Amino acid sequence: MNKRIVEIAPSVLSADFANLAREIEQVESAGADVIHLDVMDGHFVPNITIGPPVVASIRKITSLPLDAHLMIENPDRYIDSFIRAGVNWLSVHVEADTHINRTLQHLRANGVRAGVAINPGTPLGALDEIFPWVDFILLMTVNPGFGGQKFIPSSLRKIRHLRDSIVLNRYPVRIEVDGGIDSGNLKDVLTAGAEIIVAGSAIFSSEKGASEAVREMKGIAERQIKNQHLV
Repeated sequence: MNKRIVEIAPSVLSADFANLAREIEQVESAGADVIHLDVMDGHFVPNITIGPPVVASIRKITSLPLDAHLMIENPDRYIDSFIRAGVNWLSVHVEADTHINRTLQHLRANGVRAGVAINPGTPLGALDEIFPWVDFILLMTVNPGFGGQKFIPSSLRKIRHLRDSIVLNRYPVRIEVDGGIDSGNLKDVLTAGAEIIVAGSAIFSSEKGASEAVREMKGIAERQIKNQHLV
């Protein structure tokens, strides 16, 4: 097998929105691979964040892929608005989308990478019927809604189980993880099988600065791949 590609996806949920263009430029120049956008509606999760107009504005200031994580009820009603706003990847929650297969097929038909997000308390079995339509699985390693939460340790077992299933069945599906990930636990998360690392406060609230935080996480990922021959 080829070595896994690890990508770092800073989440602007923790960025300074008064200086958002500068914040994004800093992480982009430091080697970030993706910009992660947390979309919350105050119903599916107890917080309200951004919508398509803000996403469209972010699209104008970066060439990096935009990864929209929809933590909203009835996400299929808003998919086209986010596609028009310029997202490249989009994930919906298995707990929130009644007709998730249709949503995933619609995303792919419009040239968007289709993802499914799953909460910490939802078993992986909820994903069994959707693997043929999905490009990546977003495992939440905290309960969604707010940044700065602590990583749930049992998430490592869940990542490993998902990775084993993907390898066993040869699914062309990548694993994204989001919640409480920093330079201290990144190695364990990568070893468990994650490939796309979302980090918010660990980057934008880092005392070292966002650029250095991205470089540090990229360095950890590169060493982990080299030393353990991750596949």
